[in-house]
Amino acid sequence: MQTEQGLADQLRQTNREFKALEETHHRLESELTELQRRHVLTPQEEVVKKHLQKEKLAMKDKMAELIRQYREQGTPQAAH
Repeated sequence: MQTEQGLADQLRQTNREFKALEETHHRLESELTELQRRHVLTPQEEVVKKHLQKEKLAMKDKMAELIRQYREQGTPQAAH
């Protein structure tokens, strides 16, 4: 049985949806890192930060779901 990282590596190469989710997740991580470098955030920046965190978590959940489906089926789903 493959590890989760192994499954993610395989999906990254074969599933466009997974790859797009991962790229979005990394972009959101970068945006959050930039915000967190500031010592004090404005109320608007706090709202943006919370939104980015929620969106990033949603991407991670979707990637985990694709990995779960792949593990159960044993083959990558057709890319969307």
